[in-house]
Amino acid sequence: MKRRYVIADVFTDKPFSGNPVAVVLDAEGMTSGQMQLLAAEFSYSETTFVLPPEDSSNTARVRIFTPTREIPFAGHPNVGTAFVLANQASLNDKPLPETLLFEEAAGLVPVSLIKDNGIITGAELLVPETLSCRSEVSPEKVAACLSLEPGDIRTEVHMPLVASVGLPFLVVELATRDALRRCVPNLQGFRAVLPLDGAVSVYAYTLETNPEDRCELQARMFTPRMTEDPATGSATAAVTALLAQRRNSTVLSLRVRQGVDMGRASLLHANYDATAAKPSVRVGGNTVIVMEGTFHLP
Repeated sequence: MKRRYVIADVFTDKPFSGNPVAVVLDAEGMTSGQMQLLAAEFSYSETTFVLPPEDSSNTARVRIFTPTREIPFAGHPNVGTAFVLANQASLNDKPLPETLLFEEAAGLVPVSLIKDNGIITGAELLVPETLSCRSEVSPEKVAACLSLEPGDIRTEVHMPLVASVGLPFLVVELATRDALRRCVPNLQGFRAVLPLDGAVSVYAYTLETNPEDRCELQARMFTPRMTEDPATGSATAAVTALLAQRRNSTVLSLRVRQGVDMGRASLLHANYDATAAKPSVRVGGNTVIVMEGTFHLP
């Protein structure tokens, strides 16, 4: 049986930039082992598998795999999957709601389509969990993870800590843009700290930006495989909620640049809103389709 896949670059409007995701459209009947093998074969930060929903009122059940494990939730795979499904619906002249509902291990994830003059250009998701802050880590240990000096770590707003809105990350604020540029993941440093409270990756950011960047925050994210992620929606959402709460802000909007130093520039838009009884965090951006094809499973 041939199964279809589409590859989309997320959080960008330019092909071969942003963060790629492989979306498998015909995943019904695949085993978890087959999904994991295929995710390793694609070797992107995540691959998604689209399945019929358990509740017919939802759009789809979506499973998300990194090359080494299944994860309960992630940002750019949801944005990319929603965009791909919308594109497929348009090509087949099928109706699709403005907000897609994805069943995931972390819960139900609503993803709204972004349009420009009636044309779908991207998507924005609502995170499935409120912010949780877990263990703190010393500046010395986090600096070792990133091949930096302890003085490069900023702690005035928060200590390096594990934060999550559905997927945990070790989050660290850096003092300067130069420190962010100098980050190099260090295997021994990682092994001394991670995994911790569900986090296996480090998300480093700085509020030091230039006017030409047209953003409020620059970030980088490093995985336990010592690779870098071009755009990390779930970590961006967690940091947005964290900064809003530490600033006692009811609302906060951030434009976030990521992937710049690795040559795959991404732009993410994140919004925190605590005007209702339950705070909400949304993250989204543009997406483009770059490849599609089929594969066979033995």
